[in-house]
Parts: sequence; structure tokens; C-alpha cells
Amino acid sequence: MSLGSIIGQLPVPYLIDWFGRKVGLLIGCCIMILAIGLQSGAQNFGMFIAARLVLGFGNTIVMNLAPLLIAEIAHPQDRAILVTLSASSYQSGAFIASWVTYGTLQIKSNWSWRLPSLLQGICTIIIVSTLYWMPESPRWLIYHDRLDEAHDMLVYYHAEGDQDDEFVQLEFAEIKVAIAMDKEANQTAWLDLVRTPGNRKRIGIITALAFFSQWSGNGLISYYLTYVMDAVGITNLKTQLGVNAGMNTEGLVVNIGLSFVADYFGRRPLYLASTIGTLVTFVPWTIISTHDDIAPNKGLAYGFILFTYLYTAAYGIKSGIITNYTTEILPYSLRAKGYTWLNFCICLALFFNQYINGIALDAIHWKYYIVYCVFITFEVWVIWAFVIETHYTPMEEIAKYFDGPGTVDIGEVAVAGVKEGGMELAEHAETAEDKTVATQAVREVE
Repeated sequence: MSLGSIIGQLPVPYLIDWFGRKVGLLIGCCIMILAIGLQSGAQNFGMFIAARLVLGFGNTIVMNLAPLLIAEIAHPQDRAILVTLSASSYQSGAFIASWVTYGTLQIKSNWSWRLPSLLQGICTIIIVSTLYWMPESPRWLIYHDRLDEAHDMLVYYHAEGDQDDEFVQLEFAEIKVAIAMDKEANQTAWLDLVRTPGNRKRIGIITALAFFSQWSGNGLISYYLTYVMDAVGITNLKTQLGVNAGMNTEGLVVNIGLSFVADYFGRRPLYLASTIGTLVTFVPWTIISTHDDIAPNKGLAYGFILFTYLYTAAYGIKSGIITNYTTEILPYSLRAKGYTWLNFCICLALFFNQYINGIALDAIHWKYYIVYCVFITFEVWVIWAFVIETHYTPMEEIAKYFDGPGTVDIGEVAVAGVKEGGMELAEHAETAEDKTVATQAVREVE
């Protein structure tokens, strides 16, 4: 799947930006349904592997697209909760998969793996069957000059049908100004992700968080838990599946619970708390593995399971925030490409976890865990030094945190536009360059 996901990154931003979020979602889901059919009916190992590759291709389209759609249609006060919940849906799938495979282990036929393969399609079918009633992104509609449709969407979903709602008028004006300025700046190419200091700051943080999300020791737990449990003497298959299912249950509870307080605590504090927590739990996890290698005993095995669960809780604090944070800090014109870059980096990290971790574990065993102890320490420093807080800030206004004091205040301009029907944006610009961009933006808005 990770290889299919890497390949699938290539067409995603163009599919999303050209055809819209809903059409892209439909295409991704149809590819996944095809792959699930191939996997469930696989007649040999080669067919099974090919199905996994196709599944990864379709899955990456949906995984890249869905958070953007959710972020762009959500009411500002609900955005953090909804996007973080969507990112937490990984744990929902892991929870279902771990308990389903725990149950199908009892089936003494090929249906022990065919049934879990087939059940993968349930959520995808739900998406396809309800897609007609989902709204399109108002930002995509405005970018493609479908202003009436975008306004109707915001009125219906953010103002309960009240055409004169002041908040919706302001929100609509903000989005129009931001997208008009994006069009004027014409920053839509891949190189634009690194062309300005603000974008370099954005893409640097996104790249770091992408690799941190998979290189915090969780790769050993998610892909090689069986290997590691074997090493500490937990060899019963049913016990191993039970531990895995329990971990995913815990992760689901933590992820959902934290989704509702992402705005209250803020992105940066939660990132720091989670990363420090993973370090504090992974170090004892490593020490226990060291001692068990020297003198195995059942008490150490129980301690290993305890710290595995504590680690899962700590890691779960941040696992849903990365999606929300990435969609927030990127401007509309680069949001699809920037989010695709995030997932590309995650896929590279996953590919490493699947194929390199195993080699390292075979070669140096528990000593490999020390590498992650050092790397997580590095993560704490990077997050403390570079991650910028964005909570309680509308998407169109977050640019001021990255692009410097000369950034046009889109919120102020939108308020002026709503109140006075088109005050010149140039009056709010601080530089001659900003005035040129701003004046053109207002013309397009008007």
C-alpha cells in the first residue's frame, strides 16, 4: 500500500484543483472499491499484492482530498474539531481492523483473510452513496468564479439559510479577497512552495511534522509489534492480537477525546505534550527490552505492555493535529500541493518503516530503539523552536504569522468591504508592492 500511495501522490493536486473536491473523492473511492474486490477475490499472492498497490493508489487520493474538503466547508469554530476527527479516523479503521482480525482468526479457511479484506469496502461505499448530498468547497467554487454557489453553500451551512447573516457576509468577503490575492500573486507551481520565506517556513514545518509522525518509534509498534513482543517473550498469537486490538481501542478514545480540545489547548502545546510524552515512555520501553534480552522474565513482559499502552496514549495526542495544522497554514492556491507533499513525506517514512526497520531490528535488535530515543529528543527541540500557534484564527488570516508584518490584513479588509461596499484595499497595505496586489484584488472582488 505504501508504494501505491507514493505513486498516487502524483495526480492528486491536479485532480483536486481542476475537477473539484467531490469529483476527486468519487474517483479515489471507485479505485479503492475495485482494489478491495481484487484483494478479496485474490487467487494467488501476486494478485493480493497487486490489489494492495491499487488500494494504496486510491486511498491516497481520498486521504489527500477529504481533509481539504472538511477544512474548507467547516464553520471556523468547528474546523479544528472536524479536521482533527477526520485525521483520527485512522484509529477508527485500526480499531475495527484489529478486532475483526482477532475474530476471523478463528475461521479455519481462506475467509479468515478474505472477510477482513471485503469489510474494508464498507466505509468507502458509505462515502460514495452519500456523496451527492455533500457540499463542494466554497473556496474551490470561488476560485472557479462560481460565486453564487459558494455564497449559497455558506448561507445554508453556516447561517441556517439566513441570507443577511453578518458572519457569513464577512466570511464570504474574506475568502474572495484571499483568493483574489492568490490569483494575482499567481503562486500555484510546486516551486512556489519554497519561493518565499513564508512558504519555506510553512513547507519546512510540514516536512518535519510529516516525518515526525512516523519516526517517533510508532513504526516499530505498528509494523513490528509481533517481532518486538516475540523478543520479550510474548509469543501467543491470540495474546499479541489482543494487545494490538487494545492499543487501537485506546488510540481511538484518545484521538476522539483530544479532537474536542484542539482549539482550547492549541496546536503547539499539544504537539509538545505528545512528543515529550512519547520520549518519556519510549525510553523505559527501550530499557525494558534491554533487560529482557539479558534476563527474560514475565514481569518485564508485563512492563513492556504497560509502556506500550502509555506510549500509545502519548502519541495519540498529536496524531490527529497534523492534518488540521497543515490545512490551516497553507494558502488556498498551494493547499492541495502542500498537503500532497505532507502525505508524500509520510508515505516515504512509512516505506522506510516497512522495509528498513526490519533490517535494522534483525541486525542490532533492541539497540535500534536507541536511535529513536535520540530522534524523538530532536523532535522536541524542532517543535519547540519552529511550530507556530494558529488556534482561534480564520484560515484566510493565518498568513500573517508566516509572511511577516507587511502582509495585508485580510480580516480588516473584509470588514471594510462588507461595511462600505468596497473600500480600497490599498489603504490597508504597508508597502507599494502590497498596494498594487491589493488594488487588483479589490477590483476582482468587486
